[in-house]
Amino acid sequence: MDYIDLNLIEALDALLAENSVTKAAARLHTSAPAMSRALARLRRTFDDPLLVRAGRDLVPTPRALELRGEVHAIATRARALFAPSTTADPRTAVRMFDLQVTDMLSTTFIPSLIDDLREQAPGISLRLRPENLEDTPALREGLVDLEIGSIRPGDSEIHSEALVTETLIAAVRPGHPLAKVKTVTPQRFAAADHIVVSRRGRARGPIDEQLAELGLSRRVVAVVPTFASALFLASETDVVCIAPARLAQRMLDTLGLRAFPIPLALPSVTVGMAWHPRNHHDRTHQLLRERARHIMAIAAEGVSR
Repeated sequence: MDYIDLNLIEALDALLAENSVTKAAARLHTSAPAMSRALARLRRTFDDPLLVRAGRDLVPTPRALELRGEVHAIATRARALFAPSTTADPRTAVRMFDLQVTDMLSTTFIPSLIDDLREQAPGISLRLRPENLEDTPALREGLVDLEIGSIRPGDSEIHSEALVTETLIAAVRPGHPLAKVKTVTPQRFAAADHIVVSRRGRARGPIDEQLAELGLSRRVVAVVPTFASALFLASETDVVCIAPARLAQRMLDTLGLRAFPIPLALPSVTVGMAWHPRNHHDRTHQLLRERARHIMAIAAEGVSR
């Protein structure tokens, strides 16, 4: 038999349960003539009448009685495939998620997220992936389950959500000359030595463009790939580094750095998260996104107080 109409399984289950064409039709919300046609096809398929007349009623043949239990079990399993998910509570699920985050989040946001998940969903584990995956279709290929950081728009296939808007600040060690100045002017800012953060090794950026509009330029003594390394170097030598105000606060405190506003009209930076549609309706992934959203909101509220 090359082709089997699986709709016949549902029809046969109803017919063997009701022993009536009319009642089986009502059960499946179809017409009696349609159910009669289905019964005729079933009789040809099994080469057996299945239901035969006994007075005013229909009674099952021995072959129908033989099939009844198995047909009902198959129909029940088939219906379960299309039923709403009844998987375990995602708070008790055991899953490993691959996250790609900026280095600053690795040292600030991630510890808080881990503590939160240990309480809210202890079965969830996190595996942090290197940031160099951001230039590959990591979300699309399933190498990364959730990306958190500065999300670049452009891929309509990927879901994304803004979490918090960051202001960039400058930071220096306490002994730096700018730490002793009440107001840092663009001239004083440009005159200092700077460390630039760029994963692509670029020494120039929006700061240099704005300084150029004022007829100023700065000296970049080093380009490093992460904010964490820039902040550490700023704590050890007299250089200025740039960092996000909220996400960097813990490291600023730990390293004893002094922060001050950048005397330029720099645009804010949006930190968000992105994920592939394959995970959009996954309940455990939804819980992970909910907890990430919650932790980031706490961080933003804590800074504003």
